[in-house]
Amino acid sequence: MSLLARLQTKNDDGMNSKKVESPKKAVPVEEPEAPLPPIQKETVEKPKPVRVEEPDAEYLELKNLTLKFILKERKDEDIEDIVVDMDEIIHDIIQENDHIQNIGNIERLKTELKNDLTGYGPINPLLLDEDVSEVMVNGPKHVYAERKGKLSLTDVTFRDDDHVMAVLEKILSPLGRRVDESSPMVDARLKDGSRVNAIIPPLALGGPTITIRKFAKDPFTIHDLIRFGTLTEEMAAFIQACVEGKLNIFVSGGTGSGKTTTLNVLSSFISNKDRIVTIEDAAELQLGQEHVVSLETRPANIEGTGAVTIRDLVRNSLRMRPDRIVIGEVRSGEALDMLQAMNTGHDGSLATGHSNSPRDMVSRLETMVLMAGMDLPIKAIREQIAGALHVIIQQSRLNDGTRRITSITEVQGMEGDVIVLQDIFSFKQSGVGEDGKIIGKLVPTGIRPQFYEKLEQEGIRLPASLFMEKE
Repeated sequence: MSLLARLQTKNDDGMNSKKVESPKKAVPVEEPEAPLPPIQKETVEKPKPVRVEEPDAEYLELKNLTLKFILKERKDEDIEDIVVDMDEIIHDIIQENDHIQNIGNIERLKTELKNDLTGYGPINPLLLDEDVSEVMVNGPKHVYAERKGKLSLTDVTFRDDDHVMAVLEKILSPLGRRVDESSPMVDARLKDGSRVNAIIPPLALGGPTITIRKFAKDPFTIHDLIRFGTLTEEMAAFIQACVEGKLNIFVSGGTGSGKTTTLNVLSSFISNKDRIVTIEDAAELQLGQEHVVSLETRPANIEGTGAVTIRDLVRNSLRMRPDRIVIGEVRSGEALDMLQAMNTGHDGSLATGHSNSPRDMVSRLETMVLMAGMDLPIKAIREQIAGALHVIIQQSRLNDGTRRITSITEVQGMEGDVIVLQDIFSFKQSGVGEDGKIIGKLVPTGIRPQFYEKLEQEGIRLPASLFMEKE
C-alpha cells in the first residue's frame, strides 16, 4: 500500500470512529465548577557562588611577604628555579616572622603562588584545562567556565578587584595595551592565541570583567570539524574546492558560533605558494603556510590619537601585493574596501561577519558599506556585493551547545534590484534526543552552483552526486 493510500485509510478510520450524535437538550448546571487554580510562575533561582574557605589574615600576610621577597631578592632568576625552591622560601619567611604560626593549607598557598608567578592567577587551572573552551570573570567572586557548550559556575575566586586587575595587567603588558578609567575597554590575546576582552569599572558595575575564548593548542583541521559534526564529508570537499578555486567566501554567524575556527580551517586550504595577508583586531588565526603577513589593529593612545582601524589595514594591504586577503571580522566601513578588493582581482579572499542568516548578512553588508560615509545608491552597493561574493557559509550555535554549519549559500547575482541567493547545502533538524542533543544532518539541496564551470576551468572537478541527497 502506498504512503498516500495509508494516509487516506488512516483519515477514513478516524472519521468513522467519530460518530455524529443527535443534539441533546442542554441540562442546566446547578452548581458552578470550581475555578482552575492560578498558574504559578516558575521561579528561577540564581546560581549561588560556590563557597570557598576564605583565607585568614596570617595566610594572606605570608603570601604577600613571599611575593615581595621573590620580586625583590630573586627577580632576575628563572621562575622555574623559584618554584623548585618554594618550600624553602616559605619556611624561611615563617622562621623570620614569629607571629605567623598557624598556616593550615601550605599546598594551597604554593599552588596560588605558582599560578601567580607562572600563569594568570586563580584562572590559570581553567586555562590549562583542555575541556574548558571559555572563561568568564564577572568580578572577583564569580568565575564561569564553558565546557562542551554549557556554562557553569566554578569555585575559582579572586581576593578582590585589585587582584583581578593585577592578572589583567599581566595579560596586557606584553602586548603594549592598557586598560584604565580613560580607556576602560580592551581587546587582547594570550600567548597561545586565545582571545581576551576586558571591561572595568566604572563601566562594569560588578567589578573588572574578563572574557577569554580559548583556542586549541593545535589548530582544528577539516577532519576535526567532520568528527564534531560541524559539517559532512561532502560539504568539506565542496568547501575545499571553493577555496582552491579562489572563490570569495564569507563566513557569517552569531557570537560564539565558531566563525573564526571555520575561517582558520578554510585558510588551511590556501596554497603554500600564495602570499596571504591577514587583518584582525586581535591576531587569532593560526595559518601554517610560509608566506603569511599578519596585521593587527591598534587602539588610540592616551591622547586619543594613533588608532589604526581594520579599514586602514585593508587599504594598506592592497599595496602589499597579496594573493589572498583574510579579514578576521568585518563590522563597519571596511566592508566597502573589502568588496572593492574582491572586485579588483583579489580573488579567493575570506572574511567573517555577524548575522543570523545569509540574507541578513547581505543586508548587514549593505548597512556597513553605508557606514563608510559614501553616499552610494542601494542598487550600486548590491551590485558590488553580488559581483564580489561567491559563497556565504552560515554557522550557528544550536540550543544543545553544538556548533554547526547550517547552510552553504551561493550568491548568484542580481535579479532586478534583489540579490539572488541559493542554498547548496542546508541543515535539516529531525528532532531532539533524550539527552537533549539536536538530531539532524546537513544535506545537499540538489542544485548545482553556477560557479561549477569556473571550478572546472581551474582544474577542480566535483562529482555531480555531491549535490544530491543520499537515500
